[in-house]
Amino acid sequence: MAADTWTHKPFSYMKCRMRFLLTSFFFLSTLWASYAFSEDTTRIGMNQRVFATYREEGGWTQLRGAGFFRLAQNILSTNQFFARDTKVIDITTTSVYISSIYAEYGLSERFTALAYFPFFMRVVLNEVQFQPSNQRIAGDALNSVGDMMLGLKYGIVRNRPFVLSASLWLGLPTGNPEGGETRLLQSGDGELNQLLKLEAGYSWSNTPLYITGGIGLNNRTEDFSDELHLDFEIGYTFLKEQLTGILKLSSIFSFFNGEALSAGNGIFANNTEFVSLGPQLIYQFSPRWGLDVGAAFAVYGRNILATPNYSLGLFYKLIPARK
Repeated sequence: MAADTWTHKPFSYMKCRMRFLLTSFFFLSTLWASYAFSEDTTRIGMNQRVFATYREEGGWTQLRGAGFFRLAQNILSTNQFFARDTKVIDITTTSVYISSIYAEYGLSERFTALAYFPFFMRVVLNEVQFQPSNQRIAGDALNSVGDMMLGLKYGIVRNRPFVLSASLWLGLPTGNPEGGETRLLQSGDGELNQLLKLEAGYSWSNTPLYITGGIGLNNRTEDFSDELHLDFEIGYTFLKEQLTGILKLSSIFSFFNGEALSAGNGIFANNTEFVSLGPQLIYQFSPRWGLDVGAAFAVYGRNILATPNYSLGLFYKLIPARK
């Protein structure tokens, strides 16, 4: 019995070992940073104060009572797909529209609550018409909410040009994994996942420039493969702190340790991988309100739509009253 159990569950063993190694890395990194950097109560530089309130995520945390709230629209539409061998192939035109809310709120000087809620998703699969026979394959569509994510971030190193934070996200299966007439369209993957991230950032005191990067381990259930997340970002503010230009690099790599079937619309497939690069422009037209526009272009992909991800957002910064 023991031999049969070992033979038929190699993926479970690999997943446990990988989780242990990466969780140990995060834990030891947090201990080292807490020991190496004591709390610095000196004045926060202008750049750090600005970037901490602009950004979604990153190494910075919110001050107690401060917040960041963003209403966004993302659009993807394409007739191309990154196949399992990473080659781009032709598919029926598929479009995905995502309306979402992202929020950060400072619970204390170190803890920040995080939330992401795609409150409306529309996935459309176009009709196909063959020539000269005029035969048709009907299209399909799904309107639904997406998978919600709730998180908590802890500021390990704060109030310095260099900041470090750790966060835990819980991905809740609030979306529809089997939608449309064909039951192939999805606004969620139907699994509960846990994403552990370590993020660092640095801002220059005399130059409106910052960089930030992060590494994360996404533990997925329902026999989906676990993932490694890597991110890097650089930003520069000009025009009297009203305009910020950002260049983002985002990537996800699969551990290929799960055998869940892939989704029909290429958004929530198992063993998805990509590396994307893209610009974002932020315009802050008042101390509290601002707009952002961006695009992400995949330079590498696997099991995912081969299309730019365009985004438009309106954000609000909650600034606590000074005592």
